[in-house]
Amino acid sequence: MMKLLHGRGALAAVLVVILPLLFPGFFTPLSHAHPSTFSEWNVPKPRHLSLLNSAFQRETSQEKKSDLWAPLADQGWRTCAESKSSPSSPATSEGYLQVFLDGGLNQQRMGICDAVAVAKILNATLVIPHFEINPVWRDSSSFMDIFDVDHFIDVLKDDISIVKELPDEFSWSTREYYSTAIRATRIKTAPVHSSANWYLENVMPVLQSYGIAAISPFSHRLTFDNLPMEIQRLRCKVNFEALVFVPHIRALGDALISRLRYPSKRTEVGSDGYLREVTDVDYEKKPKKFVAVHLRFDKDMAAHSSCDFGGGKTEKLSLAKYRQVIWQGRVLNSQFTDEELRSQGRCPMTPEEIGLLLAALGFDNSTRLYLASHKVYGGEARIAPLRELFPLMEDKKSLASSEERALIKGKASLLAAVDYYVGLHSDIFLSASRGNMHNAMVGHRTYMNSKTTRPNMPLLGQLFLNKNITWSEFQEAVLEGHEDRQGDIRLRKPKQSIYTYPAPDCMCRA
Repeated sequence: MMKLLHGRGALAAVLVVILPLLFPGFFTPLSHAHPSTFSEWNVPKPRHLSLLNSAFQRETSQEKKSDLWAPLADQGWRTCAESKSSPSSPATSEGYLQVFLDGGLNQQRMGICDAVAVAKILNATLVIPHFEINPVWRDSSSFMDIFDVDHFIDVLKDDISIVKELPDEFSWSTREYYSTAIRATRIKTAPVHSSANWYLENVMPVLQSYGIAAISPFSHRLTFDNLPMEIQRLRCKVNFEALVFVPHIRALGDALISRLRYPSKRTEVGSDGYLREVTDVDYEKKPKKFVAVHLRFDKDMAAHSSCDFGGGKTEKLSLAKYRQVIWQGRVLNSQFTDEELRSQGRCPMTPEEIGLLLAALGFDNSTRLYLASHKVYGGEARIAPLRELFPLMEDKKSLASSEERALIKGKASLLAAVDYYVGLHSDIFLSASRGNMHNAMVGHRTYMNSKTTRPNMPLLGQLFLNKNITWSEFQEAVLEGHEDRQGDIRLRKPKQSIYTYPAPDCMCRA
């Protein structure tokens, strides 16, 4: 009898593991967000319950609200991506330059800017960059699927020559060609943050010998320092002027922004915490302000951080297996304890922690949020505390119809492009963790002098570790620690990215 029960228990355990994998739709809750492979019923309870309960009772004065939403003051900087000298047509090309870009949308974006700069250094004709399929995002979208290629070529026509595809005589130079054997026209040895001289010494001879050179991999392969000013400003011109999304992405982004600013029905949060519709004939005439929150809390980020998010053994095993599959277990942070990582600001904030940060900064439950994210690790159950604090929270799925989302469905890069567009035009932008999206958005909004909150990650990590902290102590520390982190111009330091810190290279004193 005991053997029979033991056998049935083992069978049940196996079924619990494999059934969600075989029939994911059956085990997916009907929810507002997309759950991840970390099952909803494994999501831990709120980790900062005392702070959360206090945050629900928060009150914000009208004066504080006005300060929160006030645009940035003029900081005395202007954009100056154009070279001081008048543009001139490129000289006779030395040959065709191909680059193969990996990573997600924003890493590819930086690679495109660097590719234009390298083509300028080499006096080469740039072939529209090829996007590799990322093992995490698994998106096959091409440059032309994401960016307006005609606008790109037109804006840069006086700086470099660009072609959409190679002429017939070089049609053999494909990604497949370079993946089958060592090729004389492929450069695999470009060091990270290579100098201009490295390209002149190592890539120029290939161009002159074969008429074509292909650089792969090409990610972070151009230095940020010791380059001519015209090259630096060209990089910014590409990033902030030449790279615009395809029309249907911009149209969807504009539609979402309009629905955030002019909701069809007015809702207010009553004293009991429930939303109620309010009739106001002038309501639709008044544009509403909103905060875009980039919630980078997907399984990829959670696993790579090596942090503990309260999911117990199930979560630890799941993330350890994921690290092994994606990075063969090699994660730098794994040598530190969770407490050490948090105190150093290396752990991405959970939706709950983002909600507490926003509440401490003074945003109340009437604040409209736009949630920019891919699949959230833990799904709607993980998002729930944030949604309880900010019930007027929207995302792509809640704002757009299924017909409107059809062109971007299942395309991680296009989904990210919509989020980027809405985030760029939000009143305030805040990112839950450092990363390519955070870096790109901080730089772009700096260039536009838009308000951007940069979370003080080491401070927040230490505050969240303190289980005895009161709400007043937490709020006071948050406000003090973010006084100068709302979009103030920060001049780029050596080795820092020009795409995150465009001043002073690409911005001029007024």
